[in-house]
Amino acid sequence: MTQFIAHGARDDSRHEPFEVGTVQWIRRPGEGDREALSCGFWKVSPEQAPEPFDLVTEGDETILILEGAIRIEPEDGEAIILREGSTASLNDGTRSRWTILEPTVEYFVYS
Repeated sequence: MTQFIAHGARDDSRHEPFEVGTVQWIRRPGEGDREALSCGFWKVSPEQAPEPFDLVTEGDETILILEGAIRIEPEDGEAIILREGSTASLNDGTRSRWTILEPTVEYFVYS
């Protein structure tokens, strides 16, 4: 096994464009010989995503909302609203609709 430690702190100057909003990678996919494992900070505002958008989770995803608020509506379940301090964990292949309610910063782990 390759020894690897990823570390970092939130730094808005390190954000780069993402599918929606921006991302600051702490661990990019493939680093440390772990293709499916990555983490970082996702930053998005209602202006960047003015309409709800559909998402199919690729890999398992666990999130922690550091700032802001989002609504996640699973295709086959009840909608949840996540605010600062809230967490959620989604299985690979989960289909959901996301609505950005407030400017949001999320810490995420893909596995």
